[in-house]
Amino acid sequence: MILPKDRDPRFITIRRGGTLTDSDHRLLALWAAACAAHVLQLFESVQPADTRPRQAIEQSRAWARGEITMSQSRAAGGHAMAAARYLSGAARHAAYAAGQAAVVAHVAAHELGAAAYAIKAARAAAPKGEGERAGRLECRWQRDQLPEAIRALVLDDQRVRNDICWSVFDC
Repeated sequence: MILPKDRDPRFITIRRGGTLTDSDHRLLALWAAACAAHVLQLFESVQPADTRPRQAIEQSRAWARGEITMSQSRAAGGHAMAAARYLSGAARHAAYAAGQAAVVAHVAAHELGAAAYAIKAARAAAPKGEGERAGRLECRWQRDQLPEAIRALVLDDQRVRNDICWSVFDC
């Protein structure tokens, strides 16, 4: 479970009654796509012929550029998550990260899903005994990628939702 029971108005667009601007929504999608792309090779090394997670990341970026609809990006996210279904470990988490990135177009709060699954993928791919360290490094890398316009928002969201995101944001 990565979404809270009560939706945070900071992640609901202004036109839907929240406070999130369209430009910040696009930045959240781009950041989520960067998080997912950073671990994509962990999926592709196991499933090189399956392009669904890569396509989901590309669709997330295309949505942020205004090239496709929210529904198209959301559908790509569902396909990426379906690619994870029969996998385990790092490959599964990497595919989920890609899927979560693509559904940010639909629900902005999925941005933490992409980040959290990417951290889980990095942890799972690490040598025995190095998972926590690998997760902290991934978390720090992600934070270094945050655009200044959404940095405070995302860092506060990580603090608020860390417990329901497997406590992966303790970095």
